Amino acid sequence: MLFVGFTTGPGVLRLVATMNPHPTPIRPLALLFTLLATASLSLRAADAAASVPASPTPTAAAPARGPAAPALKDADGRSLKMAARTGHITNYYEEKIPPYTLPDPLKLASGVPVTDAGTWFTFRRPEILNYYLTEVYGRVPASAPAATFEVASTDPQALNGTAIHQQIVGHFGGPDGPAVNIAMYLPAHATGPVPLVLSISFGFGGGGAPSPNPSLPGVDPTVAPPLPPGGRAPGFPEPVADILAHGYGYAVFTYTQIEGDTLAGSVSKVRKLALRPGQDKPADDEWGTISAWAWGLSRIMDYLETNPAVDAKRVALVGHSRLGKTVLWAGAADPRFAIVFSSQGGELGSSLGRRDFGETIDDMAQNYGYQFAGNLQKYVGHWNNLPVDTHMLISLIAPRPLLITGGTGDQWSDPHGEFLGEVAAGPVYRLVGAKDLGTTEWPKPETPLLSGDLAYYLHTGPHAITKEDWVVFLNFADKYWQAKPASN
Repeated sequence: MLFVGFTTGPGVLRLVATMNPHPTPIRPLALLFTLLATASLSLRAADAAASVPASPTPTAAAPARGPAAPALKDADGRSLKMAARTGHITNYYEEKIPPYTLPDPLKLASGVPVTDAGTWFTFRRPEILNYYLTEVYGRVPASAPAATFEVASTDPQALNGTAIHQQIVGHFGGPDGPAVNIAMYLPAHATGPVPLVLSISFGFGGGGAPSPNPSLPGVDPTVAPPLPPGGRAPGFPEPVADILAHGYGYAVFTYTQIEGDTLAGSVSKVRKLALRPGQDKPADDEWGTISAWAWGLSRIMDYLETNPAVDAKRVALVGHSRLGKTVLWAGAADPRFAIVFSSQGGELGSSLGRRDFGETIDDMAQNYGYQFAGNLQKYVGHWNNLPVDTHMLISLIAPRPLLITGGTGDQWSDPHGEFLGEVAAGPVYRLVGAKDLGTTEWPKPETPLLSGDLAYYLHTGPHAITKEDWVVFLNFADKYWQAKPASN
Protein backbone atom coordinates (compact mmCIF):
# COMPACT_ATOMS: atom_id res chain seq x y z
CA MET A 1 0.00 0.00 0.00
CA LEU A 2 1.21 3.49 -0.76
CA PHE A 3 1.79 5.49 2.41
CA VAL A 4 1.95 9.27 2.56
CA GLY A 5 3.75 10.81 5.51
CA PHE A 6 6.07 13.58 6.60
CA THR A 7 9.75 13.95 7.24
CA THR A 8 11.88 17.01 7.84
CA GLY A 9 14.94 18.55 6.29
CA PRO A 10 16.80 21.79 7.00
CA GLY A 11 13.98 24.32 7.13
CA VAL A 12 11.80 22.12 4.92
CA LEU A 13 8.79 19.92 5.50
CA ARG A 14 8.69 17.09 3.01
CA LEU A 15 5.73 15.01 1.86
CA VAL A 16 6.99 11.46 1.41
CA ALA A 17 5.52 8.58 -0.56
CA THR A 18 6.79 5.18 0.50
CA MET A 19 5.68 1.57 0.73
CA ASN A 20 4.75 0.76 4.34
CA PRO A 21 4.24 -2.87 5.41
CA HIS A 22 2.06 -1.64 8.29
CA PRO A 23 -0.09 1.08 6.73
CA THR A 24 -2.12 3.41 8.90
CA PRO A 25 -5.22 4.98 7.32
CA ILE A 26 -4.46 8.58 6.45
CA ARG A 27 -6.50 11.64 7.32
CA PRO A 28 -8.01 13.49 4.36
CA LEU A 29 -5.54 15.38 2.19
CA ALA A 30 -7.30 18.59 3.02
CA LEU A 31 -6.19 18.19 6.61
CA LEU A 32 -2.63 17.60 5.53
CA PHE A 33 -2.50 20.71 3.40
CA THR A 34 -4.12 22.73 6.18
CA LEU A 35 -1.36 21.65 8.52
CA LEU A 36 1.25 22.57 5.94
CA ALA A 37 -0.25 25.99 5.38
CA THR A 38 -0.48 26.65 9.09
CA ALA A 39 3.17 25.75 9.52
CA SER A 40 4.11 28.05 6.61
CA LEU A 41 6.62 25.52 5.38
CA SER A 42 7.48 24.65 1.79
CA LEU A 43 6.84 21.26 0.28
CA ARG A 44 9.18 19.08 -1.69
CA ALA A 45 8.47 15.67 -3.13
CA ALA A 46 10.67 13.01 -1.53
CA ASP A 47 12.22 10.18 -3.51
CA ALA A 48 9.94 7.18 -2.95
CA ALA A 49 12.80 4.87 -3.82
CA ALA A 50 14.64 5.85 -0.64
CA SER A 51 13.46 2.81 1.32
CA VAL A 52 14.38 1.70 4.82
CA PRO A 53 17.15 -0.94 4.83
CA ALA A 54 16.03 -4.29 6.24
CA SER A 55 19.06 -4.67 8.53
CA PRO A 56 20.50 -1.22 9.34
CA THR A 57 23.54 -0.72 11.53
CA PRO A 58 22.04 -0.70 15.02
CA THR A 59 24.10 1.99 16.69
CA ALA A 60 23.89 4.37 13.76
CA ALA A 61 20.11 4.06 13.66
CA ALA A 62 19.30 4.52 17.33
CA PRO A 63 19.59 8.20 18.28
CA ALA A 64 18.61 9.40 21.74
CA ARG A 65 15.68 11.23 20.18
CA GLY A 66 14.36 11.07 16.66
CA PRO A 67 14.23 14.00 14.24
CA ALA A 68 11.59 16.61 15.02
CA ALA A 69 8.29 15.91 13.28
CA PRO A 70 5.43 18.30 12.57
CA ALA A 71 2.75 18.49 15.24
CA LEU A 72 0.04 16.17 13.99
CA LYS A 73 -3.27 15.28 15.60
CA ASP A 74 -5.90 12.72 14.73
CA ALA A 75 -9.59 13.47 14.20
CA ASP A 76 -10.18 13.30 17.96
CA GLY A 77 -7.43 15.79 18.78
CA ARG A 78 -4.87 13.28 20.06
CA SER A 79 -1.23 14.06 19.37
CA LEU A 80 0.47 11.74 16.91
CA LYS A 81 4.10 10.81 16.48
CA MET A 82 5.96 9.73 13.39
CA ALA A 83 8.72 7.13 13.23
CA ALA A 84 11.28 8.90 11.06
CA ARG A 85 12.82 5.81 9.47
CA THR A 86 9.55 4.30 8.24
CA GLY A 87 7.20 7.28 8.23
CA HIS A 88 4.73 5.36 10.38
CA ILE A 89 2.25 7.63 12.19
CA THR A 90 0.58 6.70 15.47
CA ASN A 91 -2.78 4.97 15.30
CA TYR A 92 -5.34 5.18 18.14
CA TYR A 93 -8.32 3.57 16.40
CA GLU A 94 -9.17 -0.10 17.00
CA GLU A 95 -10.95 -0.37 13.66
CA LYS A 96 -7.82 0.79 11.80
CA ILE A 97 -5.46 -1.85 13.19
CA PRO A 98 -4.29 -3.99 10.25
CA PRO A 99 -4.87 -7.75 10.62
CA TYR A 100 -2.04 -9.58 12.36
CA THR A 101 -1.21 -13.14 13.35
CA LEU A 102 0.60 -13.96 16.58
CA PRO A 103 3.27 -16.67 16.59
CA ASP A 104 2.09 -19.80 18.39
CA PRO A 105 3.84 -20.21 21.76
CA LEU A 106 2.82 -23.88 21.77
CA LYS A 107 4.50 -24.85 18.52
CA LEU A 108 8.21 -25.61 18.26
CA ALA A 109 10.30 -23.80 15.65
CA SER A 110 10.23 -27.10 13.73
CA GLY A 111 6.42 -26.90 13.61
CA VAL A 112 5.83 -29.73 16.09
CA PRO A 113 2.96 -28.92 18.52
CA VAL A 114 3.70 -28.65 22.24
CA THR A 115 1.10 -30.75 24.05
CA ASP A 116 2.53 -31.30 27.52
CA ALA A 117 4.36 -29.34 30.21
CA GLY A 118 7.52 -31.41 29.86
CA THR A 119 7.93 -30.44 26.20
CA TRP A 120 7.25 -26.82 27.08
CA PHE A 121 9.93 -26.59 29.77
CA THR A 122 12.49 -28.79 28.00
CA PHE A 123 12.21 -27.51 24.44
CA ARG A 124 9.80 -24.67 23.66
CA ARG A 125 10.52 -22.39 26.61
CA PRO A 126 14.31 -22.43 25.90
CA GLU A 127 13.59 -21.62 22.23
CA ILE A 128 11.51 -18.57 23.12
CA LEU A 129 13.96 -17.46 25.82
CA ASN A 130 16.80 -17.60 23.30
CA TYR A 131 14.89 -15.41 20.84
CA TYR A 132 14.51 -12.75 23.53
CA LEU A 133 18.15 -13.13 24.52
CA THR A 134 19.50 -12.55 21.03
CA GLU A 135 16.86 -10.50 19.18
CA VAL A 136 15.08 -8.30 21.75
CA TYR A 137 16.74 -7.61 25.11
CA GLY A 138 20.21 -9.07 24.53
CA ARG A 139 22.17 -11.74 26.37
CA VAL A 140 24.40 -10.96 29.31
CA PRO A 141 28.03 -11.50 28.28
CA ALA A 142 30.28 -13.84 30.25
CA SER A 143 32.45 -10.79 31.00
CA ALA A 144 29.71 -9.17 33.14
CA PRO A 145 31.23 -7.85 36.39
CA ALA A 146 31.05 -9.63 39.73
CA ALA A 147 28.78 -8.14 42.41
CA THR A 148 29.28 -7.93 46.17
CA PHE A 149 26.91 -6.60 48.83
CA GLU A 150 27.19 -5.38 52.38
CA VAL A 151 24.86 -3.95 55.02
CA ALA A 152 26.05 -0.37 55.51
CA SER A 153 23.71 0.52 58.39
CA THR A 154 20.76 -0.77 60.42
CA ASP A 155 18.04 1.16 62.23
CA PRO A 156 15.83 -1.12 64.38
CA GLN A 157 13.32 1.67 65.14
CA ALA A 158 12.48 3.00 61.66
CA LEU A 159 9.06 4.31 60.69
CA ASN A 160 8.00 4.96 64.29
CA GLY A 161 9.18 1.57 65.42
CA THR A 162 7.22 -0.43 62.84
CA ALA A 163 10.20 -1.36 60.69
CA ILE A 164 13.82 -2.38 60.70
CA HIS A 165 15.64 -0.33 58.08
CA GLN A 166 18.78 -1.68 56.46
CA GLN A 167 20.85 0.31 54.01
CA ILE A 168 22.51 -2.18 51.66
CA VAL A 169 25.27 -1.24 49.26
CA GLY A 170 26.20 -3.34 46.26
CA HIS A 171 29.44 -2.94 44.28
CA PHE A 172 29.97 -4.07 40.71
CA GLY A 173 33.43 -4.99 39.51
CA GLY A 174 35.17 -4.18 42.82
CA PRO A 175 34.99 -1.53 45.55
CA ASP A 176 35.76 1.28 43.10
CA GLY A 177 33.12 0.17 40.58
CA PRO A 178 29.53 1.40 40.24
CA ALA A 179 27.51 1.11 43.45
CA VAL A 180 23.81 0.48 44.01
CA ASN A 181 22.14 1.69 47.21
CA ILE A 182 19.18 -0.38 48.39
CA ALA A 183 16.85 0.80 51.12
CA MET A 184 15.17 -2.21 52.74
CA TYR A 185 12.40 -2.14 55.37
CA LEU A 186 11.33 -5.28 57.26
CA PRO A 187 8.41 -5.61 59.69
CA ALA A 188 9.81 -4.88 63.15
CA HIS A 189 8.04 -7.73 64.94
CA ALA A 190 8.45 -10.52 62.39
CA THR A 191 9.14 -13.92 63.93
CA GLY A 192 10.90 -15.36 60.89
CA PRO A 193 11.90 -14.67 57.28
CA VAL A 194 9.33 -12.48 55.48
CA PRO A 195 8.24 -12.11 51.85
CA LEU A 196 9.72 -9.07 50.14
CA VAL A 197 8.46 -6.56 47.57
CA LEU A 198 11.47 -5.45 45.49
CA SER A 199 10.84 -2.19 43.63
CA ILE A 200 13.09 -0.94 40.84
CA SER A 201 12.49 2.81 40.90
CA PHE A 202 13.02 5.96 38.89
CA GLY A 203 14.67 7.68 41.82
CA PHE A 204 14.35 9.37 45.16
CA GLY A 205 13.82 12.88 43.86
CA GLY A 206 16.84 13.33 41.61
CA GLY A 207 16.47 15.89 38.84
CA GLY A 208 13.30 17.33 40.29
CA ALA A 209 11.38 14.07 39.92
CA PRO A 210 8.73 13.32 42.53
CA SER A 211 10.03 11.09 45.30
CA PRO A 212 8.36 7.67 45.50
CA ASN A 213 8.76 7.70 49.28
CA PRO A 214 9.66 11.16 50.57
CA SER A 215 9.20 10.15 54.22
CA LEU A 216 11.43 7.09 54.23
CA PRO A 217 14.36 7.52 56.62
CA GLY A 218 17.83 6.59 55.45
CA VAL A 219 17.13 7.29 51.79
CA ASP A 220 19.69 9.68 50.38
CA PRO A 221 18.29 11.59 47.36
CA THR A 222 21.82 12.41 46.20
CA VAL A 223 22.45 8.80 45.17
CA ALA A 224 19.72 8.99 42.54
CA PRO A 225 20.86 10.50 39.23
CA PRO A 226 18.46 12.83 37.39
CA LEU A 227 15.82 11.20 35.26
CA PRO A 228 16.59 11.01 31.54
CA PRO A 229 14.79 13.43 29.21
CA GLY A 230 11.16 12.39 29.09
CA GLY A 231 11.56 10.09 32.12
CA ARG A 232 8.57 9.82 34.41
CA ALA A 233 8.34 8.64 37.99
CA PRO A 234 5.34 6.87 39.52
CA GLY A 235 2.54 9.30 40.32
CA PHE A 236 1.93 8.22 43.92
CA PRO A 237 4.17 7.20 46.80
CA GLU A 238 4.59 3.47 47.22
CA PRO A 239 2.53 2.43 50.28
CA VAL A 240 5.34 1.13 52.47
CA ALA A 241 3.21 1.18 55.64
CA ASP A 242 0.57 -0.95 53.93
CA ILE A 243 3.19 -3.38 52.62
CA LEU A 244 4.62 -3.76 56.12
CA ALA A 245 1.12 -4.17 57.58
CA HIS A 246 0.59 -7.15 55.30
CA GLY A 247 3.67 -8.73 56.84
CA TYR A 248 5.89 -8.13 53.82
CA GLY A 249 9.22 -6.39 53.58
CA TYR A 250 9.98 -3.67 51.05
CA ALA A 251 13.21 -2.83 49.22
CA VAL A 252 13.79 -0.09 46.65
CA PHE A 253 16.69 1.17 44.56
CA THR A 254 17.26 3.51 41.62
CA TYR A 255 17.72 1.77 38.28
CA THR A 256 20.29 4.18 36.83
CA GLN A 257 22.78 3.17 39.51
CA ILE A 258 23.19 -0.04 37.50
CA GLU A 259 23.30 1.46 34.00
CA GLY A 260 22.50 4.83 32.47
CA ASP A 261 19.33 5.61 30.56
CA THR A 262 20.44 7.91 27.76
CA LEU A 263 22.20 7.00 24.53
CA ALA A 264 25.34 8.83 25.66
CA GLY A 265 25.32 7.27 29.12
CA SER A 266 24.02 3.81 28.32
CA VAL A 267 27.47 2.19 28.29
CA SER A 268 28.81 3.91 31.39
CA LYS A 269 28.43 1.44 34.27
CA VAL A 270 28.01 -2.34 34.26
CA ARG A 271 27.90 -2.62 30.47
CA LYS A 272 31.11 -0.62 30.24
CA LEU A 273 32.79 -2.94 32.74
CA ALA A 274 31.82 -5.92 30.58
CA LEU A 275 33.42 -4.64 27.37
CA ARG A 276 36.15 -6.95 26.14
CA PRO A 277 39.45 -5.76 24.63
CA GLY A 278 38.71 -4.08 21.32
CA GLN A 279 35.02 -3.47 22.13
CA ASP A 280 33.57 0.01 22.43
CA LYS A 281 29.95 -1.17 22.66
CA PRO A 282 28.13 -4.44 23.30
CA ALA A 283 27.76 -6.85 20.38
CA ASP A 284 24.46 -6.84 18.47
CA ASP A 285 23.14 -9.85 20.39
CA GLU A 286 24.37 -8.60 23.79
CA TRP A 287 22.54 -6.75 26.52
CA GLY A 288 20.74 -3.48 26.10
CA THR A 289 20.06 -1.43 29.20
CA ILE A 290 16.81 -3.26 30.02
CA SER A 291 18.74 -6.51 30.14
CA ALA A 292 21.39 -4.82 32.29
CA TRP A 293 18.78 -3.52 34.77
CA ALA A 294 17.21 -7.00 34.90
CA TRP A 295 20.66 -8.50 35.49
CA GLY A 296 21.04 -6.10 38.42
CA LEU A 297 17.76 -7.38 39.88
CA SER A 298 19.12 -10.92 39.72
CA ARG A 299 22.33 -9.86 41.49
CA ILE A 300 20.20 -8.30 44.24
CA MET A 301 18.33 -11.61 44.45
CA ASP A 302 21.71 -13.31 44.94
CA TYR A 303 22.15 -11.15 48.02
CA LEU A 304 18.60 -11.64 49.29
CA GLU A 305 19.20 -15.40 49.31
CA THR A 306 21.91 -14.78 51.91
CA ASN A 307 19.83 -12.51 54.17
CA PRO A 308 18.19 -14.64 56.91
CA ALA A 309 15.45 -12.04 57.50
CA VAL A 310 14.11 -12.42 53.93
CA ASP A 311 12.19 -15.37 52.53
CA ALA A 312 13.95 -15.46 49.17
CA LYS A 313 11.39 -17.96 47.85
CA ARG A 314 8.77 -15.20 48.11
CA VAL A 315 10.18 -12.10 46.39
CA ALA A 316 7.91 -9.99 44.18
CA LEU A 317 9.21 -7.62 41.51
CA VAL A 318 7.56 -4.25 40.89
CA GLY A 319 8.38 -1.84 38.04
CA HIS A 320 6.63 0.89 36.05
CA SER A 321 6.89 1.93 32.37
CA ARG A 322 10.33 0.95 31.00
CA LEU A 323 10.88 -0.64 34.40
CA GLY A 324 7.63 -2.53 33.83
CA LYS A 325 9.40 -4.02 30.80
CA THR A 326 12.43 -4.67 32.98
CA VAL A 327 10.60 -6.69 35.64
CA LEU A 328 8.84 -8.75 32.95
CA TRP A 329 12.18 -9.65 31.42
CA ALA A 330 13.79 -10.25 34.82
CA GLY A 331 10.92 -12.52 35.82
CA ALA A 332 11.15 -14.41 32.52
CA ALA A 333 14.92 -14.82 32.66
CA ASP A 334 15.21 -15.62 36.39
CA PRO A 335 12.62 -18.07 37.79
CA ARG A 336 13.62 -17.27 41.37
CA PHE A 337 11.26 -14.28 41.40
CA ALA A 338 7.94 -15.51 42.78
CA ILE A 339 5.53 -12.76 41.61
CA VAL A 340 5.84 -10.04 38.95
CA PHE A 341 3.88 -6.77 38.96
CA SER A 342 4.38 -4.88 35.70
CA SER A 343 2.78 -1.43 35.57
CA GLN A 344 2.15 -0.11 32.04
CA GLY A 345 5.15 -1.77 30.41
CA GLY A 346 3.75 -0.95 26.96
CA GLU A 347 5.51 -1.65 23.67
CA LEU A 348 8.13 -4.43 23.72
CA GLY A 349 7.04 -5.09 27.29
CA SER A 350 3.45 -5.91 28.16
CA SER A 351 1.51 -4.86 25.01
CA LEU A 352 1.41 -6.80 21.74
CA GLY A 353 4.02 -5.57 19.25
CA ARG A 354 2.20 -6.72 16.11
CA ARG A 355 -0.85 -4.68 17.14
CA ASP A 356 -0.53 -1.29 15.45
CA PHE A 357 -1.84 0.86 18.28
CA GLY A 358 -0.03 3.60 20.20
CA GLU A 359 3.73 3.18 20.49
CA THR A 360 5.26 0.73 18.01
CA ILE A 361 8.43 -1.27 17.54
CA ASP A 362 9.54 1.44 15.10
CA ASP A 363 9.16 4.10 17.80
CA MET A 364 11.06 2.06 20.38
CA ALA A 365 13.92 1.20 18.03
CA GLN A 366 14.26 4.84 16.98
CA ASN A 367 13.99 6.54 20.36
CA TYR A 368 15.25 3.92 22.78
CA GLY A 369 17.36 1.55 20.70
CA TYR A 370 20.04 1.43 23.40
CA GLN A 371 17.57 -0.26 25.76
CA PHE A 372 17.52 -3.37 23.54
CA ALA A 373 19.85 -5.69 21.70
CA GLY A 374 21.27 -4.17 18.53
CA ASN A 375 19.56 -6.97 16.60
CA LEU A 376 16.16 -5.38 17.29
CA GLN A 377 16.92 -2.83 14.58
CA LYS A 378 16.45 -5.56 11.95
CA TYR A 379 12.73 -5.53 12.65
CA VAL A 380 12.02 -1.85 12.09
CA GLY A 381 9.23 -1.81 9.50
CA HIS A 382 9.20 -5.61 9.60
CA TRP A 383 7.33 -6.37 12.81
CA ASN A 384 5.91 -9.69 11.63
CA ASN A 385 9.43 -11.03 11.09
CA LEU A 386 10.17 -10.85 14.81
CA PRO A 387 9.92 -14.48 15.98
CA VAL A 388 8.24 -13.54 19.28
CA ASP A 389 5.57 -11.24 20.67
CA THR A 390 4.56 -10.13 24.16
CA HIS A 391 2.34 -13.12 24.90
CA MET A 392 5.45 -15.28 24.61
CA LEU A 393 7.37 -13.13 27.09
CA ILE A 394 4.45 -13.48 29.50
CA SER A 395 4.44 -17.23 28.87
CA LEU A 396 8.04 -17.49 30.05
CA ILE A 397 6.86 -16.48 33.54
CA ALA A 398 4.35 -19.38 33.76
CA PRO A 399 3.27 -20.82 36.11
CA ARG A 400 4.26 -17.98 38.45
CA PRO A 401 1.75 -15.20 39.24
CA LEU A 402 1.83 -12.08 37.06
CA LEU A 403 -0.15 -8.84 37.43
CA ILE A 404 -0.24 -6.30 34.58
CA THR A 405 -1.88 -2.91 35.05
CA GLY A 406 -2.83 -0.23 32.53
CA GLY A 407 -4.40 3.23 32.52
CA THR A 408 -7.27 4.68 30.52
CA GLY A 409 -5.27 7.89 30.04
CA ASP A 410 -2.23 6.03 28.71
CA GLN A 411 -3.29 4.89 25.25
CA TRP A 412 0.33 5.23 24.09
CA SER A 413 1.07 2.06 26.10
CA ASP A 414 -2.00 0.32 24.62
CA PRO A 415 -3.79 -1.04 27.71
CA HIS A 416 -6.08 -3.16 25.54
CA GLY A 417 -3.01 -4.71 23.89
CA GLU A 418 -1.62 -5.45 27.35
CA PHE A 419 -4.80 -7.34 28.22
CA LEU A 420 -4.72 -9.22 24.90
CA GLY A 421 -1.11 -10.25 25.55
CA GLU A 422 -2.21 -11.99 28.73
CA VAL A 423 -5.16 -13.60 26.96
CA ALA A 424 -2.82 -15.03 24.32
CA ALA A 425 -0.49 -16.38 27.03
CA GLY A 426 -3.39 -18.21 28.67
CA PRO A 427 -2.89 -21.54 26.81
CA VAL A 428 0.64 -21.83 28.19
CA TYR A 429 -0.49 -21.11 31.75
CA ARG A 430 -3.20 -23.76 31.42
CA LEU A 431 -0.77 -26.28 29.92
CA VAL A 432 1.58 -26.06 32.91
CA GLY A 433 -1.22 -26.34 35.45
CA ALA A 434 -1.81 -22.67 36.25
CA LYS A 435 -4.92 -20.51 35.78
CA ASP A 436 -5.34 -17.93 33.03
CA LEU A 437 -7.32 -14.67 33.22
CA GLY A 438 -10.60 -16.54 33.05
CA THR A 439 -12.04 -14.30 30.33
CA THR A 440 -11.32 -12.92 26.87
CA GLU A 441 -13.48 -9.83 27.40
CA TRP A 442 -11.57 -6.63 28.22
CA PRO A 443 -12.84 -5.51 31.65
CA LYS A 444 -14.16 -2.08 32.44
CA PRO A 445 -11.90 0.27 34.45
CA GLU A 446 -11.67 -0.44 38.19
CA THR A 447 -12.63 -4.09 37.62
CA PRO A 448 -9.61 -6.18 38.67
CA LEU A 449 -9.24 -9.70 37.31
CA LEU A 450 -7.55 -11.62 40.14
CA SER A 451 -9.07 -15.10 40.02
CA GLY A 452 -6.20 -16.66 38.07
CA ASP A 453 -2.42 -16.73 38.15
CA LEU A 454 -2.55 -14.18 35.34
CA ALA A 455 -4.11 -10.96 36.63
CA TYR A 456 -5.06 -7.64 35.04
CA TYR A 457 -6.29 -4.26 36.24
CA LEU A 458 -7.18 -1.07 34.34
CA HIS A 459 -7.25 2.12 36.39
CA THR A 460 -8.88 5.35 35.33
CA GLY A 461 -6.04 7.78 34.93
CA PRO A 462 -2.56 8.42 33.62
CA HIS A 463 0.75 6.67 33.06
CA ALA A 464 1.51 5.95 36.72
CA ILE A 465 1.25 3.38 39.48
CA THR A 466 -1.80 4.54 41.39
CA LYS A 467 -2.86 3.91 44.97
CA GLU A 468 -5.55 1.59 43.64
CA ASP A 469 -2.96 -0.39 41.67
CA TRP A 470 -1.10 -1.07 44.92
CA VAL A 471 -4.28 -2.25 46.66
CA VAL A 472 -4.89 -4.65 43.77
CA PHE A 473 -1.30 -5.91 43.91
CA LEU A 474 -1.35 -6.54 47.66
CA ASN A 475 -4.64 -8.42 47.34
CA PHE A 476 -3.08 -10.46 44.54
CA ALA A 477 0.05 -11.22 46.60
CA ASP A 478 -2.07 -12.21 49.60
CA LYS A 479 -3.58 -15.01 47.51
CA TYR A 480 -0.19 -16.73 47.51
CA TRP A 481 1.60 -15.51 50.61
CA GLN A 482 -1.36 -15.33 52.98
CA ALA A 483 0.53 -13.18 55.43
CA LYS A 484 -2.54 -11.07 56.15
CA PRO A 485 -6.18 -11.02 55.03
CA ALA A 486 -6.85 -9.05 51.87
CA SER A 487 -7.16 -5.32 52.43
CA ASN A 488 -10.37 -3.41 51.77
